[in-house]
Amino acid sequence: MPPERTSGHPSVPFGAWPSPISTSDVVRSGLRPGYPAVLGDEIWWEESRPAEGGRRTLVHRAADGVLRELLPAPWDARTRVHEYGGRSYAVAPGVGVVFANHADQRLYVLPAGGSGRPYPITPKPCVPCGLRYADLLVHGGEVWCVQERHGDDGKVTRAIVSVPLSGDEEPRQRVAGSDFYAFPAISPDGEHIAYICWDHPRMPWTGTELRVTRLDGGASWRVRGGPAESVLAPRWRDDRTLYLISDASGWWNLYQADVHEPSSRPLCPLDEEFAWAPGELGGAPYVVLGDGRLAVLHGRGDMRLAFLDPQSGVLSEPDLPYDGWIPCLGAAGSTLCGIAYGATVPTSVVRVDTATGRAESLRREFAAPPDPAYLPVPRPVEINSRFGRRVHAHVYPPANPSVSRGDAAPPYVVFVHGGPTAHSTTALDLHKAFLTSRGIGVIDVDHGGSTGYGRAYRESLRGQWGVVDVEDTIAAAEWLLSDGLADPERIAIRGAGAGGWTTMAACCASGLFCGGVSIAGVSALGPLAASTHDFESRYVEWLVGPEDPLLYARRDPLAKAGQIDCPMLLMQGQDDPIVPASQSEAFVAALTERGVPCTYLAFEGEGHGFRRAETRIAALAAELAFYLQLFRLT
Repeated sequence: MPPERTSGHPSVPFGAWPSPISTSDVVRSGLRPGYPAVLGDEIWWEESRPAEGGRRTLVHRAADGVLRELLPAPWDARTRVHEYGGRSYAVAPGVGVVFANHADQRLYVLPAGGSGRPYPITPKPCVPCGLRYADLLVHGGEVWCVQERHGDDGKVTRAIVSVPLSGDEEPRQRVAGSDFYAFPAISPDGEHIAYICWDHPRMPWTGTELRVTRLDGGASWRVRGGPAESVLAPRWRDDRTLYLISDASGWWNLYQADVHEPSSRPLCPLDEEFAWAPGELGGAPYVVLGDGRLAVLHGRGDMRLAFLDPQSGVLSEPDLPYDGWIPCLGAAGSTLCGIAYGATVPTSVVRVDTATGRAESLRREFAAPPDPAYLPVPRPVEINSRFGRRVHAHVYPPANPSVSRGDAAPPYVVFVHGGPTAHSTTALDLHKAFLTSRGIGVIDVDHGGSTGYGRAYRESLRGQWGVVDVEDTIAAAEWLLSDGLADPERIAIRGAGAGGWTTMAACCASGLFCGGVSIAGVSALGPLAASTHDFESRYVEWLVGPEDPLLYARRDPLAKAGQIDCPMLLMQGQDDPIVPASQSEAFVAALTERGVPCTYLAFEGEGHGFRRAETRIAALAAELAFYLQLFRLT
């Protein structure tokens, strides 16, 4: 039953509000469905299992509506390509499901019907996990995918390969020569493959090329793209025409291109994004429907679902109870499947009948969400930062129907997303609700450099990491104070990965924050550039500049740790291949040497982002305890 709405309990301090949302509730919400696939009346998707070490399994929905988990423990459908991974499986009609197994990174086939044991179809590498596969598609009895090869000398190379489903032959290299590949797509007649490629030091959101290779003979040519244009997600309309996404206009918009002519045309030019930055491989921000229309996602920040007529450019939106969609759509005929969310609606696997616009939720991230009265309603705001920049953010005020807030201003935590080329969404997040239902407000900042607001906004971070992100985050805290929303003595900041860097740097730069929480945060650029994984090994050059000890020292939180006087909580996975634990350890040592209160929690067996239920519970409990002490709350 919903809680009784009372006149409140003025004596209950912020942070001690009675909340029905526990640490275990937050962790149980971590099913994280993703990457749906549709074939006829059947649907598949990935799903995580926090209680089983965070492994990912595959779920199948049969034509009769029955759901079945396909992979029991210890199988873990998770690829490590680029270390961020992505789509780990593909459906092979009449054969079964092909997936990458996390333990050895080999491709396996789970026979159709699920009665047989998975069998490998790729060779055992000489280097453990040295051959990795992602962005899988099935064509002509083979799996086509991106292969990442790690040599015993530490060198990393990539290619597009095809792997026979029988497993009788070695993978065959089809396209090579670039540092990175994504979005392989084979033409309907099977004669050409289209794909995206780029080379160091570029990232897929700074500059890519769309190329086409003739499979018979290997002739290859560029269709579109270059160093200053990000082209993504090619899909064939017919044997000589491609759909694609390009940010040539300043926004990731849809285009149609003739692969044999130097021409392309925009399908629906808008000052909105039709894609996210592809940090993971295998996403699908749009799909081609059976009637020729495109199911697309578009918007600023959150992305809405719409249907696009590619001939007329008319965009129509179905009336659905979701605020946003993750760019990983699947479709067959008139059936569309995606991952949708709302501010009070759990992230869900949603099937849409594109002929009628009707939608059905097939699976929720958690079955029973809290009473909406305990959930904060995000309010979008734009904040003035330095030099006239407008900063995007969402405010989540404290919400609890059983407590009266009174006139006092509550404590707030400034959330900084990772990436840093990423953005926050307004999806129901029990981590935020865990805090707001206890009387601690949240403001989620999309600082300059975030995706979702056009290329110019992304480019504002170029060479300015540690400056623009810090200024914008401080501006968000100042805005809270100027509007009287937060207690000026009780504003904290927290972030993970790149957000951890901004957290540490902001605490160095401003006395506004009474404390900070950094999870796998970057503290020093030189060691990061020397030790991080290949995908981001040159990213620092774009974010800050070529290695220069003086420049890096002006940006590094570690070099400025002497300016921090507020308490810090640092948490870190011991097996993090992206931000090594040494980054957090060095910062902790610098603070400890100066006598600054600092708590450090290191978790064995965890990487970049905590997966295990016990780790996530411990981390969330530690974070709440830190805030209660920091804000001087009972």
